[in-house]
Order: sequence, then C-alpha cells, then structure tokens
Amino acid sequence: MRLIRGLTNLKRIAGSADSPLADGCVATIGNFDGVHRGHKTIIDQVRGKAQALNLPSVVMIFEPQPQEFFKGAEAPPRLMPFRQKFEALLGEGVDVVLCIRFDETFRSYSGMGFIEDVLIHGLGVRHLVVGDDFRFGCDRAGDFRLLQSVGQERGFTVENTRTVVVDGERVSSTRVRNALNVNGLEEAERLLGHPYRIHGRVVYGRQLGRQIGAPTANILLHQMPALRGVYVVRARLDTGEWRDGVANIGLRPTVDGKRPSLEVHLFDFAGTLYGQHLEVVFRHGLRDEVKFDSVDELQQQIARDFEHARAWLAENPATPET
Repeated sequence: MRLIRGLTNLKRIAGSADSPLADGCVATIGNFDGVHRGHKTIIDQVRGKAQALNLPSVVMIFEPQPQEFFKGAEAPPRLMPFRQKFEALLGEGVDVVLCIRFDETFRSYSGMGFIEDVLIHGLGVRHLVVGDDFRFGCDRAGDFRLLQSVGQERGFTVENTRTVVVDGERVSSTRVRNALNVNGLEEAERLLGHPYRIHGRVVYGRQLGRQIGAPTANILLHQMPALRGVYVVRARLDTGEWRDGVANIGLRPTVDGKRPSLEVHLFDFAGTLYGQHLEVVFRHGLRDEVKFDSVDELQQQIARDFEHARAWLAENPATPET
C-alpha cells in the first residue's frame, strides 16, 4: 500500500510516468476513525469495484480531521491515532491512502474546485463510493447529486455506501465513542469487530511510576482519547509477545498532567520498553481517573488496582491472539 501526503504530492505523483493512478482509481472519502465494521464494508465495496475494473483502490482521509480543524479542543475524541489508522487500512487491503491536510487552503475549495483538482486531475477517479449525505466544498454546494451529474459528463460513476446495522442502529464512529464514554467495551467491540485498542510508541516520562514501585510504559497521545480511566489491558510488544497489565489513560490529574497520555504497567516484566511500539488492548474497566490528595494515596490505590486486575484476569484469561 502507498501513502500519499497532501495535494502537492498527489499532483506530482499523478503527473509521473510510473504513477499508481495512471489509469485512474476507485475511491472513497471520509475520516475512517476507528476503521469499524461500517468502514470495512465500505472498503470491501471499493475493493470489489476496483478489482472488477482492474484499478487501484483509494481511501482519502484528512489530517487534522475536519471537526478538529473547526472545533479545536471541542472536537470529538479520536478512536485511533493516524499511524494506527494507516495500519488498519493497510490490513483491509487498500492500495493507496491519500491523506489531505485540512487547512484554510483546503477548506476554501469550492465544490466544483474539489471535483476538478482532486478527484479528476489528481486521482483520475473512475468510480467513487460515498454516502448520499456527503457534503463538501466551502459553499456546501458539493453533494451526491452534483457528483453524479459531473460524473456523467466527465466519465466517472458514483455509488452510495452500504450501511451496517448492529442492534438496530447504524454503525458509526460516534456510536463507538459513545459506547467507550460509558465504559461499554463489549458494545464497542461489537461495532469495531475487535476489542478496542490503541497503538503508540513508548517515550520517556517523569519516572514517577518507577519511584513508587509501579513502572509504566508511557505513550503520548496527540488528541484526547475516547477512553478515560484505569483498565485491565493486554499489550503486544515489538517481539510479538503479549503481556497482561493495567493502564491509566487520560490526563493524570494527581501529577498535574496537561497532555493526554497512556501509561501501561505490565505484570511481571523487568525489561525496557523505550522506543518500542506497543499495541494496547483494553479488556476491562477498573475505575475512573481520580485526583488524589497525595502521591502516597495514589500509590495505595495503584496497589488495589493491581490486586483487582489480577483477580479479574484469573477469571478471564486472555486468548493468545488478544
């Protein structure tokens, strides 16, 4: 799979002799936050048409996501960071991911400008899969009907996305976030098609966990997470080894944390994890994130968290693949 970052690189690649888009493509557009069951159905739709036309499949995404651009800190929390999203799309067999920087320049595109510059001249789109409620362009004039109309004139077709329903409701990123917000890990798993997880690289922290006898692997999160609190987790190391443990995800209020982070303590692990890329699977919620009056109180609560986590794990052992 190939990653194309930005409109400048798209235009350069589109004009090259060895462009993967030389004969056009089958594309879809969206945030794809979470790459949930609904997203996977859309990707299957795109891949099926791409195979039928012998063309590459393309997923267009945005960084930052549009709501993050417009709402800033008030935007909904992300389900996964960019690298994890890219890896998830790779796992679904997408040929090309086009990541557009959503900024003032991009938001100023008119509906027709987006179709001409990005879809036709950039991607050479031959078939497009989008929802019938899809809107685009600074004038909000871009919609499904406009795409169909222009497509008839310019030689591409447009198809509506298929909807996936679970428990009587459409699967969406918002629904996954709402489930996680109330600690509904089982519902989130049904919507995602797998347990909720976050990937990230381990960085140096304040070493407070080590000082109080609970060393942690610290993963910085660039956006506020959909989950907040303390959880029983299972983490996969770069070696492929899986380890059980406890994680705190949020702002660490007791130590005046200002940036969101994920701190993972792995049971019975004595090695170093700095620089490794961990996959952390959230299995069971233990408690909300709380601000304690002292580090001593925090240390006592961590000991109780470990005890409760080990007890839960004894009754709910993980399978090797999770």
